[in-house]
Amino acid sequence: MAETIILCTADEVIEGEIKRAPLPDGTNVALYRVAGTIYATADMCTHGEASLAEEGIITGKIVECTFHFGTFDVTTGEPTGMPCEIPLKTYPVTVVDGRVQIEV
Repeated sequence: MAETIILCTADEVIEGEIKRAPLPDGTNVALYRVAGTIYATADMCTHGEASLAEEGIITGKIVECTFHFGTFDVTTGEPTGMPCEIPLKTYPVTVVDGRVQIEV
């Protein structure tokens, strides 16, 4: 059964920035606001050991990992540029009472 995790307030996720939030298992998720909607993906690039929240650049709905310049669509997790070929894990996001929640 899925567990709901509260990550932060919605105001902390700013368009054009990437916010990292910890999960109970010790991993992190990356949060993005794209056209007013908040999305969550795994924070670690699937190609290299790089944090997207620390190293990534978000432009529209595309996050670029500056480690090897691969890109992903944060709304789907799908890779959009080489050398990334494995999709990012995505998490369903809901905002309740101004707080960002995901299901893990």
